[in-house]
Amino acid sequence: MSTPLADAVVEGRSGEELLSLPLPGHMKAVTVHKDQTGMFDGVADKDVRKSMHVEDVPMPELAPDEVLVAVMAAAINFNTVWSATFEPVPTFRFLEQMGRRGGWDARHDLPYHILGSDASGVVVRTGSAVRRWNAGDHVVIGTAYVDEQDPATHSDGMLGEDQRAWGFETNFGGLAQYTVVRASQLLPKPALLTWEEAAANPLCAGTAYRMLVSDRGARMKQGDVVLIWGATGGLGAYAVQLVRNGGGIPVGVVSSAEKAEVLRKLGCEAVIDRSAIEQGDRTMLQRPEGWKKLGKAIRDAVGEDPHIVFEHVGKATFGASVFLARRGGTVVTCGSSTGYDHQYDNRYLWMKLKNIIGSHGANLNEQWETNRLIEMGKVLPALSATYALDDAGEAARSVQVNEHLGKVGVLGLAPRAGLGVTDAQARARVGEERFRLFRS
Repeated sequence: MSTPLADAVVEGRSGEELLSLPLPGHMKAVTVHKDQTGMFDGVADKDVRKSMHVEDVPMPELAPDEVLVAVMAAAINFNTVWSATFEPVPTFRFLEQMGRRGGWDARHDLPYHILGSDASGVVVRTGSAVRRWNAGDHVVIGTAYVDEQDPATHSDGMLGEDQRAWGFETNFGGLAQYTVVRASQLLPKPALLTWEEAAANPLCAGTAYRMLVSDRGARMKQGDVVLIWGATGGLGAYAVQLVRNGGGIPVGVVSSAEKAEVLRKLGCEAVIDRSAIEQGDRTMLQRPEGWKKLGKAIRDAVGEDPHIVFEHVGKATFGASVFLARRGGTVVTCGSSTGYDHQYDNRYLWMKLKNIIGSHGANLNEQWETNRLIEMGKVLPALSATYALDDAGEAARSVQVNEHLGKVGVLGLAPRAGLGVTDAQARARVGEERFRLFRS
């Protein structure tokens, strides 16, 4: 919907002008509905296009420590798929928990959930307690929604008892024309990126940074061999780049020759096409004979077993990951897209002194360091496709059935893709073709 404020944001008007224009009472947003949480019971194909709605909803109120961002673009993550399939639990359970705490948290307990955990946009309003951000600022949004009054948060933002994933465990996510976020989630938008490129990065790039580079993750060092499952996916594509930047040796696992070619263009020389190992048997990598075949393929490619296994697939690969890590090696895990019920042979863990590290999201400092690498052109956005907001269901479906490469973007108020670059010289130094690796 066109409003004076939305038009002013798109035209790039000053913060003072944005503040002078009234907020609309409603906005377009992508939602799921509480009264539909049982719609997929007994259904084999839980098609997210059937549960995701694009509708007008009331503009949310702004708490003192929050900002209102006009969303220029957003992106799809697998947690959007989980929300839209109501699995493993309906996310309304999280919203109900917030609502019971009262105060500003009560806003989140609604009969609809606005989805989305990645976004870029323009600040249009700030709460009374916000100091570092102003209307007109171009921003991207980190996912960690933390309680700054929890002592553990000041050790690590991800350790606070009430840390939540914005847009998944909170309401008012990024798949909307406007979103409400805490000031502690904001990062400056990299000036060399378009809106949709900038929106594609925070969740996956920050998560990969914490898993590999941060001292809270696997602490990758120069020369480490790192096995990366799903290396052309949202997480894997950033992992490949971070490993190369840090002097490691990425070994990417993909599911097709097409994805293998994209990975080589990204600079990953050691690529393993799992379809050649599976030979039509999708359960091969869940059995010891498949693990051994993959281990041989890794040694043939780089001469060694992995120091680190970058794990996010879960049930289908976790047994293999524990087996494949070298003696004293590390499996670092941040998710389970194929299921949470992992099985592995514990003898390979305890007798070979391996480690399993749980990692979740990224704190603000880790997000800031990741964003700096993106601003410098050292880490490239993994954007492969961009959809209109009205087609967000189709975008999420492509992720649900693994038809995508990298990250899938969704336009918010941006009228078309390709807008938002404010430093053309920096972009030219990196090279336009590098930004389009996943789209070519």
